[in-house]
Amino acid sequence: MVFLDKALKGMLLGAVAGVVDVIPMLAQNLSWDADLSAFSMWVVAGFMISTSGLRLPGVLKGALVSFLLLLPCAVLIAWKEPASLVPVAAMTLVLGSLLGHFIGRIPPG
Repeated sequence: MVFLDKALKGMLLGAVAGVVDVIPMLAQNLSWDADLSAFSMWVVAGFMISTSGLRLPGVLKGALVSFLLLLPCAVLIAWKEPASLVPVAAMTLVLGSLLGHFIGRIPPG
């Protein structure tokens, strides 16, 4: 049960990060599929960070896992609009680090 509890909390924190990421995207009138992709990446990132056995500080684990999850989409983004990768990478670094930090503070059980 501890695994499921921590995974669920990680996904909930990931959903919060997803909302934070999507708000500026909505203001830019990006397509709904881009918004949904970004939101779902953060929910999955929350799950992966919270269940990962990587022995790294939370901030580093969050940034690493988030960038690994971003990688396939980053290839597509760079192919179409390379300049847009800069804000995407910045947001991934900030939100991934924060997500890892807060997930690392979740007490077991």
